[in-house]
Amino acid sequence: MNIKTLISIWFAFSLAVPMHAQAERVKDLASIRGVRSNQLIGYGIVIGLNGTGDSDKTTFTTQSIVAMLARNNVRVGAQGLKLKNVAAVMVTAELPPFSRVGNRIDVTISSIGDARSLVGGTLIATPLKGHNGQIFAVGQGPLAVGGFSIGDGAVGEVKNHPTVARISSGALVEREVPMTLSGKTKIQLQLNESDFTTAARLAKVIDMQLGGDYARALDSGTIEVNLPPNYQRKQVEFLALVERLEVTPDSAAKVVVNERTGTIIMGQDVRIAPVAVAHGNISVSIKTENEAVPGAPLTTADTVTQTNTTLEVTEEKKNLISVQGANLADVVEGLNRLGTTPRDLITILQAIKKAGALRAAIEVM
Repeated sequence: MNIKTLISIWFAFSLAVPMHAQAERVKDLASIRGVRSNQLIGYGIVIGLNGTGDSDKTTFTTQSIVAMLARNNVRVGAQGLKLKNVAAVMVTAELPPFSRVGNRIDVTISSIGDARSLVGGTLIATPLKGHNGQIFAVGQGPLAVGGFSIGDGAVGEVKNHPTVARISSGALVEREVPMTLSGKTKIQLQLNESDFTTAARLAKVIDMQLGGDYARALDSGTIEVNLPPNYQRKQVEFLALVERLEVTPDSAAKVVVNERTGTIIMGQDVRIAPVAVAHGNISVSIKTENEAVPGAPLTTADTVTQTNTTLEVTEEKKNLISVQGANLADVVEGLNRLGTTPRDLITILQAIKKAGALRAAIEVM
């Protein structure tokens, strides 16, 4: 075995079986191109509310009821029509891939008027359309609301979010989205997070499992796989085989910070070059006291209130501390030695990055 063959084996092994992270299933890392869900939306009416529906100011609710009654041969005028038991809503749903006529899907109902609660309501038949304007499902049924609203808004109690509800299996699929795997001789896997190293590893793992040259990474997020001859008419079985394969994903070193909540998340590949850090806190204390000063004796002067303000500024002394780390544990230990809060650490990490000692990208949420 020559040196070139040894190098090829080592490269394949390093791509397919890295030892520093945990392997994950292909099912959790990638999806099949063309196999996806579709979003549906519709405008509907919820009836049967206990006086918590839209007010008279929501004119489109009244117009919707008049139009609905007209379709049922009931003629009424919009003037003077008060419908406190009715609410206008938007109905949303997700049509899974390969859904067939007669399947049921979940729907979410959200109030778009000024209704106070949807508790106890029933959604009447609502067509759900796709982006092309065609009807793919129809939703209807009693609502399940995870909250309540008691009172008139000024005095009362509200728990959770009573203006959003769900109906489990509340929509019936009426039209199918054309989608088939029959006759396909190749598939494309799309990584959920694009990465050249992960794509190369995934292609290697597939080739090692199939025992041939069947997969190749087209870019950082797409892997094309040719079906072996014995799977030409077994596309589903082949995809099931690929989904169960395990590969170790790779990612760029990143530090994610949320300055609003003081949250810091570090990836395992974060490194800090040797650097000295000193971080001191300045405290400013302002105290205001009101003192009553009586008027001069034997005079008609009134007692006056005098305001006394005291300003104190203190600075905590901090010495330089050396911080460096070859792995995440070293980085965390070095930063903890500073004895600072998470909000202070955000500022320190940004300063270390500016100095060129932080081997990671900082992403602020």
